[in-house]
Amino acid sequence: MSWGLSNRLNRVLPGLASGTGSVMFAIDHGYFMGPTTGLEDPKKTIVPLLPHGDSLMLTRGILKSCIPKECKLPIVLRVSSGNSILNDDMSNEKLCVSTEDAIRLNASAVAFSIYVGAEYEHQTLVEFSKLINEAHRYGIPVLAVTAVGKNMDRDLRYLSLASRIAAELGADMIKTYYCEDFSRLVNVCHVPVVIAGGKKIPEADALQLAHNAISDGAAGVDMGRNIFQAESPSDMIQAVRSVVVEGVSPEDAYKNYKSSLR
Repeated sequence: MSWGLSNRLNRVLPGLASGTGSVMFAIDHGYFMGPTTGLEDPKKTIVPLLPHGDSLMLTRGILKSCIPKECKLPIVLRVSSGNSILNDDMSNEKLCVSTEDAIRLNASAVAFSIYVGAEYEHQTLVEFSKLINEAHRYGIPVLAVTAVGKNMDRDLRYLSLASRIAAELGADMIKTYYCEDFSRLVNVCHVPVVIAGGKKIPEADALQLAHNAISDGAAGVDMGRNIFQAESPSDMIQAVRSVVVEGVSPEDAYKNYKSSLR
């Protein structure tokens, strides 16, 4: 691993150096979901939360139009796209943003979705491999966002399959879902793993999810809807951070979160 790639990876996931978890804030949902609830006005929602994240995962359109130019938060740029929620099969994605454009936007890492067991599995894996070749030429780390076929359970068998394939192809970090026996998935990946927050769940459950993931070896969390769709997004991202980075129990973090709402 080159110094530049290693440096960028540690900026995106600072917990790798400190021995704690890291908080990646995901707001890339609009690339296939459109005006997602809570992100109708991205600038209004996002800017107050920036001081509490370690890195920000988003699309180039939102980066250009909604993120202040003085923002020092490391950017994880979504570079795959090609589908919308109107499609029955969400796996028909390709590489749609060049590494050169990612560099022009000062991205610290790039993110690409692979779909294992889906109709376009081969396409996404080959496109992902091409991205690895190109991004690593410039020392840019690559985050593999793993997904499995719509008829497959998000369990250890399939998530570890997708995650290990991503690692084998050269991913520098992996985003996947939390599952039972998650520590076994972490052990077979050999690169940092962050968990996806997924759909909105009650705040107490989201904090417990974050705690469980870090306890089982995750390098961090990449949460979106469970932060920006919370009753108080600013208080929620701080609660998540207290669990992931500071080691606060999920029960105490939730009590603090509820107290802040009064």
